[in-house]
Amino acid sequence: MPIFSLEIFPPKRTAPVGTIYDTLDGLQGLSPAFISVTYGTGKSVDRTATARIANTVRAEYGIPAVAHLTAQYLDEAGADEALDLFDQAKVAGILALRGDRNPEREPANVFSHASDLAAFIRERRPDMPIYGACYPEKHPQAASLDEDIDNLKRKVDAGVTHLISQLFYDDEDFLRFRDKARAAGIDVPIEAGIMPVVNAGSVRHMADLCGSRIPERLAVMLEMWGQDPASLKEAGVVYASEQIRDLVARGVDGIHLYTMNRPCAARRIWANTKVFFA
Repeated sequence: MPIFSLEIFPPKRTAPVGTIYDTLDGLQGLSPAFISVTYGTGKSVDRTATARIANTVRAEYGIPAVAHLTAQYLDEAGADEALDLFDQAKVAGILALRGDRNPEREPANVFSHASDLAAFIRERRPDMPIYGACYPEKHPQAASLDEDIDNLKRKVDAGVTHLISQLFYDDEDFLRFRDKARAAGIDVPIEAGIMPVVNAGSVRHMADLCGSRIPERLAVMLEMWGQDPASLKEAGVVYASEQIRDLVARGVDGIHLYTMNRPCAARRIWANTKVFFA
């Protein structure tokens, strides 16, 4: 049976942290195996917010929480502090990421790759489930998908026990990646990451950022309803629901829905697809 999980992110620093309750309240009625909580660029305020929200997800909503932790700007002391905070929050796992580059900050050069952070967590917390990210269409900095899968195998060997994919808009890209990963000896669960289409600009931005292809079917949608947010949102809910239906029918390990803190779209997608996770 495939699993179903969600991602949320802490409110912007200019917004009250309590606004996360609006998101979590809006997601009630869904039945995720866990909710992952994102993390910023490595400042202490990031790890505190992530831990606080993870604790809220677990303690007040009764859902296991997975805390993100990004590597580039962490030193060992910061990583240990984060792990202590996550212990206090009783997280169900940690998603070890390299993280995006911030041009205004110099990396700590302690954990250059997510695999380095995963190995550190595995050493410090031998029993902690460690999640990792993967790119169905290859990491933008990798020379090829095969090279990227070799790097992914190193990450799994370092201690990652569960993979969650970046967004993609053509199921064939994910399935091709999954088959290659299995052939390379990667045998941990691989969840397919689905990001609903709700805004034409954000779709194009995220596709550029992640190196994700916009297939013709989606391009037609964006052309037709890109200036009509209400219609595009409706089409986006259908598009994501169809992706999930197809992926579950083809035996994926699970679906990780990027909610973007938009519970309305997530609820409607769940209503369309929950029968596949019963």
